[in-house]
Formats: sequence, structure tokens, C-alpha cells
Amino acid sequence: MKALVLSGGSGTRLRPITHTSAKQLVPVANKPVLFYGLEAIADAGITDVGIIVGDTAEEIREAVGDGSKLGIDVTYIPQDKPLGLAHAVLIASEFLGDDDFVMYLGDNFIVGGITGLVDEFRTEHPDAQILLTKVPNPTSFGVAELDENGRVKGLEEKPKEPKSDLALVGVYLFTPAIHEAVRSIEPSWRGELEITHAIQWLIDQRKDVRSTTISGYWKDTGNVADMLEVNRSVLETVEPRIEGTVDESSEIIGRVRIDAGAEVRGSRIVGPAVIGPGAVISDSYIGPFTSVSEGCRIDDSEVEYSIVLRDSSITGVRRVEVSLIGRNVQVTPAPRNPAAHRLVLGDHSKVQISS
Repeated sequence: MKALVLSGGSGTRLRPITHTSAKQLVPVANKPVLFYGLEAIADAGITDVGIIVGDTAEEIREAVGDGSKLGIDVTYIPQDKPLGLAHAVLIASEFLGDDDFVMYLGDNFIVGGITGLVDEFRTEHPDAQILLTKVPNPTSFGVAELDENGRVKGLEEKPKEPKSDLALVGVYLFTPAIHEAVRSIEPSWRGELEITHAIQWLIDQRKDVRSTTISGYWKDTGNVADMLEVNRSVLETVEPRIEGTVDESSEIIGRVRIDAGAEVRGSRIVGPAVIGPGAVISDSYIGPFTSVSEGCRIDDSEVEYSIVLRDSSITGVRRVEVSLIGRNVQVTPAPRNPAAHRLVLGDHSKVQISS
């Protein structure tokens, strides 16, 4: 069995972070989101992995390499434009051959991995198996309709009037039957080959399409709010460990991981939190659900429920929270200019100014 991991796309909902970085490499608890998926694939016993790459291919290659450090063997498959999930299957057909495979969206996060799902697929061996979860806003997702026996009856991509609240999670399992399906469908109104249309084609051909509804934790980390929520979820499981240096005037409370080379001076850190290698925290407060990446400097500041990417600094800022701060960012107080109002008013104007 093989795996096909989608790691293209422009990540528009995470801009401006993704103007200079692949969305799949934005870290959660100081580890790229993509790595959680690749580790889940390896844990399921799948080592032959194809990664679809687009404009950020060089960055993905640099981070993942040949996959050996993650226990997998990686083949990179270029996609010139993000033309749909089914298009990704189409261009990966040579790599996939006649093998069964799991398709995993690289910016998705599933607590507990996919080992049970893969084992179930290997045992039951339907033509396709999809993962579903209940969502409050099904119009934003591919949506499945099930019959009275729980079989997949129909699929729609981002429907205006959804027939259920069951959204497709970004993990799919296929036999080679999917190849005929992706060759048989036409582009949608978005100009993309939709995987929902390909699976619907299988259903229409009376193929065996099954679903598993998960009640556990799943997130599409496509926006800042979801990134912070996934970060919170992962930090809930962090094991406390201090490999860096903490001076006597500092206080470490709860599940806090301080990596080798990090320094904490005159500060208070309340977990769950992680401080990356080479980071320096001085005269500051780091609150729960905060990830500070490698090489960061936080001085005389307060940070809580946030992600701070590598080589950034926060100096003299009283409170930063619910924030995603990019790489090589400098956050400082605004200049204390004298308070004044500068006005250019037309004739007969009336202005009210708070004193």
C-alpha cells in the first residue's frame, strides 16, 4: 500500500504567513503540520509516499528530504497548478500503479493517527473508504449523504444547501478503481477535477464505497484560528522536559518543554508550552498554549495562546495573545509621540473629540 500526500496549494487563508512559507510547514508545537501526517502514515506501516508539490516545492523538499528521518521513502510529484484533488490522483497514476493507497491532505490534522482506518481498509477492502465528521458549517466542505444503512449515497462539493452535516475529512483510501473514475469526470465550475465527483462516479457505477465517521479531533489548518486550536490540542499532550537552562529567578509551572540551547531568565512560564532550541526568554511571562520556535527572543513581554515562528523577537510588549507571528518578525512598542489630533476640516463641519 502506498500514500499520496497533497502539499501544493497557495494557502490563501493563512496569508501573509504563506506569502513566504508553505502552509503545510507552519509549525504546531514547533513541528510542521505536514510532519504529523507523514508520521501517521509511517505509523500505519506505509513507507512508499508520493508528495504532490507546487510553488513551494523547494521548501517542502528541503524540510522533508528523502523522508528517511520520518521512516518513509519519498517521491516528489510536481503539479503545475492546483487543479483539484482528483487531478492530483491523475498525475500520480504512474507512481501509484496498481497499488491501493491512502490520500492525505498535508494541512489536515487528526488526533490518534490513521492506523485503525488503514487496518480496517486492508481487512474489508472496499473500492473506496472516506472519513467523515460532523461540522457546524457544511457549506464549506465536501459533504456526504448516507442511506439508512450508513452507506455513502451521494457526495457534494461545498453545497449551497447541504443534505447532511457530515463533511469529508482530508483522508481517503482507494483501490486502483479510482483511476478510471478520475479519468471519467469533467472539471467542476471551479475548473478543478473534484475528488467528490470521482467518488460519486464510483457510487454511480455501484462500486463499494464506505465511510467511517470519526468523533475525535480533526482540523483543516487552513486559517489562523484553526492553527491556534490545533496548537492548543497538541500542547495538551506535551511531556514536561527541561533541556535548556532556567535560572533561579524563573518559575516553570505545569507541562513545559524547554529544548536544548534555550535560555529562560527572570521569567514565568505556565504550561502547556514549548520553547524551541536557542530561544531566549527574559523578564517575561509565557502563558498556556504558546509555542515559541527556535532562535526567538522574548524580552520584557507577555505572550499567551500564540505561535511565534523562528528567529522572531518580542520586546517590551505588555500583552500578545491569540496571535500567529511569522519568521524574523520584530514586535516592539509604538513610539510615544505626544497625543494630538491633526485635522483638515471643510466649511461648516462639526466634530466631536473625546478629551
